[in-house]
Amino acid sequence: MGANMARCLNERGFHLTSVYDRHSATAVDLAVELSLHQAHTPAEVADRSSVVITVVSDDTAMRTIFSAADPTSLLGSAQGRLFVNCATLSPQTHHDIEGLVTAQGGLYLEACMAGSITQARQGTLYLMCGGSPEVYTRAKVVLDALGTTVRYIGQTGEAAKVKALVNMVMNSNTAALAEGLGLGAALGIDLTLLREVFSQTGAASRVLETDGDDMQQRAHDCYFSAAHAAKDSAIALDLAQQAGLSLPVAQATLAQYRRLMALGKGELDKSAIAELTFIDRLGSSSTHG
Repeated sequence: MGANMARCLNERGFHLTSVYDRHSATAVDLAVELSLHQAHTPAEVADRSSVVITVVSDDTAMRTIFSAADPTSLLGSAQGRLFVNCATLSPQTHHDIEGLVTAQGGLYLEACMAGSITQARQGTLYLMCGGSPEVYTRAKVVLDALGTTVRYIGQTGEAAKVKALVNMVMNSNTAALAEGLGLGAALGIDLTLLREVFSQTGAASRVLETDGDDMQQRAHDCYFSAAHAAKDSAIALDLAQQAGLSLPVAQATLAQYRRLMALGKGELDKSAIAELTFIDRLGSSSTHG
């Protein structure tokens, strides 16, 4: 996602300075492609930039690149910088990182993304933003280049809550579609016909459009991984626990994605959950629940 966002910003005339990725080969390739400085530490990126966009995998990765104990982290050159984080993290992590950044004289905004790698490349993401209105206004010119819809949700952490719910519902829809198609296949129904009927009735969904054919054809090239689906559903369920709510559908969906990960399939696209519901694939017999 981050690499394609960089390509998009470059095409739209923004001056990109440097790139860092803990997978150095990724950073090398992008640096060569866009004629950027390949930073060897997060601090190098902040040193050379006024705005730093971060796209990381989870809370642990985010806390690592903003570690107060590490002189090579982004905090070392936070003063006067604007940090825009586009990863899906827990609301508490956003709060904590904002506190660290502001203590060093920097600014922080969460800009949670909804969209695919393709949308990141095209600048058509849906961005949900949280932070102070002043910081949001300052970041808006960059955000508008990355997304066709940019929404201010509220103070820090509020956008993260909304994004967690978006992904929780999306993941549950994906699991339900996998079960519908898996059962359809077991009953001998033509899946192309079934998907068409789904699209014209109450079974229609955005997930049907993006994942239905992939499930049928077993095409699970990764646009949004099963591991990330599990991580995001877990964030939402943690929020539910804090609110005193039981969400059995979301719990069942998380269990399915964790089962997929246990089978070594976590880096496949989330559509690979269908591998658990077709009896001629990994299997969905009664012994598996």
